[in-house]
Amino acid sequence: MRRKWILLAPLVIGGFGLFIAIGGAVVQLLWNWLLPPLFGWPQVTFWQALGLLALCRILFGGSGGRAMGHARWKAEDKARFRMRMRERLGMDPSAGESPGQ
Repeated sequence: MRRKWILLAPLVIGGFGLFIAIGGAVVQLLWNWLLPPLFGWPQVTFWQALGLLALCRILFGGSGGRAMGHARWKAEDKARFRMRMRERLGMDPSAGESPGQ
């Protein structure tokens, strides 16, 4: 099993590097194709595009997993949340859902 990981690790690292390089190239091409003609902004280099990609990932992407606030709610949790919101908003919690919802 250990030998398998030793052989597989360089492929995984290379694949990850290739994925990042393709992402940077796509960002660079899209930026240079759209933004200079539309808004007069300067073109970016490959490394600047990688920086933009990393910045967007940090600001908007999270960790990529479900652990960072994207957990699925159970039906009981949803019902409890709705009940509390109705109570806070002064709606009658026993009235049920309105027809439009």
